[in-house]
Amino acid sequence: MVAVQKHGIVLEKREVDFEIEGVLNPAVIMEDGEIHMFYRAVAKGNRSTIGYCRLSDPLTVAERLDYPIMSPEYFYENHGVEDPRIVKIEDTYYMSYCAYDGINAFGAVATSKDRKRFEKQGILVPQVEGDQFREWLHFSGNINLKYFRLNMGNNYVWDKNLIFFPRRIYGQLFFLHRIKPGIQMASVDTLKDLTPAYWEDYLQNLEDYIVLDPKYEHELSYIGNGCPPIETEHGWLLIYHGVHDVVSGYMYTACAALLDKDNPAKEIGRLPYPLFIPEAEWELKGYVNNVVFPSGAVVLEDDLYIYYGAADERIAVASCKMSELLQELLLHKTI
Repeated sequence: MVAVQKHGIVLEKREVDFEIEGVLNPAVIMEDGEIHMFYRAVAKGNRSTIGYCRLSDPLTVAERLDYPIMSPEYFYENHGVEDPRIVKIEDTYYMSYCAYDGINAFGAVATSKDRKRFEKQGILVPQVEGDQFREWLHFSGNINLKYFRLNMGNNYVWDKNLIFFPRRIYGQLFFLHRIKPGIQMASVDTLKDLTPAYWEDYLQNLEDYIVLDPKYEHELSYIGNGCPPIETEHGWLLIYHGVHDVVSGYMYTACAALLDKDNPAKEIGRLPYPLFIPEAEWELKGYVNNVVFPSGAVVLEDDLYIYYGAADERIAVASCKMSELLQELLLHKTI
């Protein structure tokens, strides 16, 4: 098993209105030796904005703003902008996030040239009602029946956990998203290509776009994207979350998989056990119990630092050796 060191809490909520209920699920990006963190901040009423802090090293907060850098503006996000992830592709930062209106949850994105002023580009994922989604799905023995059972009715299908690959592949923008219970991938030349017609054709052939589905006991209920993919010599390292039932409800765990560098839809390897699980008091008890939710990572030489939401109330960090993790994934090849 991969040796993981938990370094503890790196950011906690404060007596400031916009984050008085919790801080969690951060996006991180490292530039010029500093780590920039964009985190979900929760105000009373479970209304979320995105806050910002700067770390001088993986464990030390050097600067923290007393106000959000991104707030709800549009009807589709009027209850919150949640769970950001960030990458830089060429000269543009892409901050993906969950737009929540109190009922529906959709993956959206905002872009920036300077990492300070973000321009919202809107919802990227399909907006389709459950019954329509089920009608479009092609049933076969190869598709998990939970795609039918978890997405039904006249409410929109929740499609969140949107993360971009940090560079273009064959000239296209690639991103992962999540319709329960698995993880899917899409690619386009430009964001404008994500039209209703694109998504109708995509969903009618969803089986072709599924990257990962639940496989092991610790992820049996469903899985979802975590940190943006990290490019390595062996492929794209994906740190994601797995969910399974326990007596008190769901438990969220941190998981790892390796995707093919040239064809990221192809799974190379996957850990048959969680990378780490809720164990500490601050992971077991909080706004939502039994949660470690990885959402951002940085690599320093051979050290992989994974930032995660702990019990939906605070932000913590764990680390492991990148070489050890990759070696373990290659020992558990799925192809």
